[in-house]
Amino acid sequence: MGMTMTQKILAAHAGLPEVAAGQLIEADLDLVLGNDITSPVAIKEMDAKMTKKSVFDKDKIALVMDHFVPNKDIKSAEQCKCVREFAARHEITNFFDVGQMGIEHALLPEKGLVVAGDVVIGADSHTCTYGALGAFSTGVGSTDMAAGMATGKAWFKVPSAIKFVLTGKPAKWVSGKDIILHIIGKIGVDGALYKSMEFTGDGIAHLSMDDRLCIANMAIEAGGKNGIFPVDDVTRAYLKEHSMREYQVYEADADAEYEQVITVDLSQLKPTVSFPHLPENTKTIDQVGEIAIDQVVIGSCTNGRLEDLRTAAQIMSGKKVAKGLRVIVIPATQQIYLQAMEEGLLKIFVEAGAVVSTPTCGPCLGGYMGILAEGERCVSTTNRNFVGRMGHVTSEIYLASPAVAAASALAGKIAGPCE
Repeated sequence: MGMTMTQKILAAHAGLPEVAAGQLIEADLDLVLGNDITSPVAIKEMDAKMTKKSVFDKDKIALVMDHFVPNKDIKSAEQCKCVREFAARHEITNFFDVGQMGIEHALLPEKGLVVAGDVVIGADSHTCTYGALGAFSTGVGSTDMAAGMATGKAWFKVPSAIKFVLTGKPAKWVSGKDIILHIIGKIGVDGALYKSMEFTGDGIAHLSMDDRLCIANMAIEAGGKNGIFPVDDVTRAYLKEHSMREYQVYEADADAEYEQVITVDLSQLKPTVSFPHLPENTKTIDQVGEIAIDQVVIGSCTNGRLEDLRTAAQIMSGKKVAKGLRVIVIPATQQIYLQAMEEGLLKIFVEAGAVVSTPTCGPCLGGYMGILAEGERCVSTTNRNFVGRMGHVTSEIYLASPAVAAASALAGKIAGPCE
């Protein structure tokens, strides 16, 4: 029996001719990622419990201060200080702090730190983002991060796979966010539990890299171990622009085994909204009804990229945010922030009545820069809408694309861009 794309990458990094679903392997790592919340735990584990006190490769560790940065309080300042001192002590090449940082899963592809064929672990669940580049990447706990930093290796159970065949061309205003929300609504939040979500089909040619990064990012919201896209001309162009590293292209065998094959006709999809309190609770925009809102957030590792900001600005240009509504726009990296400024996007947002933040995860995890009070509702381009995720336990989060978020910001209620 042949292997899936993910299985081929894992076999190569384990030094094995082949692997099968359910097999336990030890694989070499190309990159180990941590942030300001998870890295301090890993550092303390490494310092207190491991005999090896040095890192395996100072160039293959990325530490990104992004969740509570710039620091919101003493605790967050202490966390960043811990990581900052560790990075200096071990001369970590890829340490990103205030002024250089961005939201980790937007920053690493932009910096060219991940390429096709890599195996990447990160102490953050949305590390699965890099599958958009044809890499195997997955989230781990801080203890596994510590072991990875020390040894450059990690244990994996080889995942089985679901094949998603994407066909057709998406209609205007239908983006990667709508596609992945549709899929999660179809299979549920545990529909791909510990499985590789392998995307294929002629519809992929119509998806930008920003679309793919968004889709792979939310594989975890369906329970997936990872999401992964084939390497095509779009991927190669992105890698050529952003990275000097050589990369390896892996393709699934024709006789690869999949637990399930799901076909999605992109031309039939509509802008989609995920209702509280699970990403699977989806409705298309024509099914939403009248839902007044208090806040809109456009940003995060899911939808804070340049294409997302361009879409939102296109809809908001020359218009005003609905009275009484708070709108927060968060470019995902400094480079995106700068480009958006040069293109005049930030001016559009400010003139419309929105605020623009420095790159940060901030409100996505209920950290800061947009906490919800009791009973408030928010349309957000983030990736989770669990109870209390963005603030008070009675608040509500509606997940949507930048197009829907921008339209909702103008309407003062959940609305589609065509309205």
